[in-house]
Amino acid sequence: MDSENNQNQLDAAKEAFSRREQKNREAAARRRKKTLKKAVVWAVLILAIFLVVFISSKNETTQEPTNSAEQFFAAQNRDHIKVGESHPAYNSDPPTGGWHYDQPVQSGIYDKEFPDEQLIHNLEHGHVWISYRADLDQESIEKLADIAKDFGSKIVMTLRSKNDTKIALASWEYLLKMDTVDEAATNEFIKDHRGRGPENIVDFGFKDFRTTK
Repeated sequence: MDSENNQNQLDAAKEAFSRREQKNREAAARRRKKTLKKAVVWAVLILAIFLVVFISSKNETTQEPTNSAEQFFAAQNRDHIKVGESHPAYNSDPPTGGWHYDQPVQSGIYDKEFPDEQLIHNLEHGHVWISYRADLDQESIEKLADIAKDFGSKIVMTLRSKNDTKIALASWEYLLKMDTVDEAATNEFIKDHRGRGPENIVDFGFKDFRTTK
């Protein structure tokens, strides 16, 4: 009888030990699974951060224009200079960034010229500068003026005799040139770049300042 009891106790002890071992194995498996999940989460997070940094750096270096006719010119700097102060040549014509005066031009439509250095300050504020030569026909000028009025704020339209094409649209670092008014391309350029300068200052007071219309 004692022998049978001892055997039963031994079997019970073995079973209890087996259950504890099973629980320990299950707990260890859960810990490994939890650790693996954490490792996967961290790996995904690190990969996501890497991709964001990589894409951002790629965009900063390539800056592909959205319109195939556009040109990209990296801003040479954002330095302020005194009126009339000399500076190195700009890397685009009209300029799309670089040395500029302290005072921008009031947004609106003009039938006169302003110094490039003054208009660049507008570009820094996220404006789009529509410039045209004096030999552009009046009908085309009015088409551009109508587009400028449709957008209003952050648009400045001026004469510019130095243009090598009859029309040029400039924003911070981007340029679109044409000899005839392409309304679709003009609207697309403005939508893509207006309000995207390095300093997006609130703009108000847009109006048609032309002396003859």
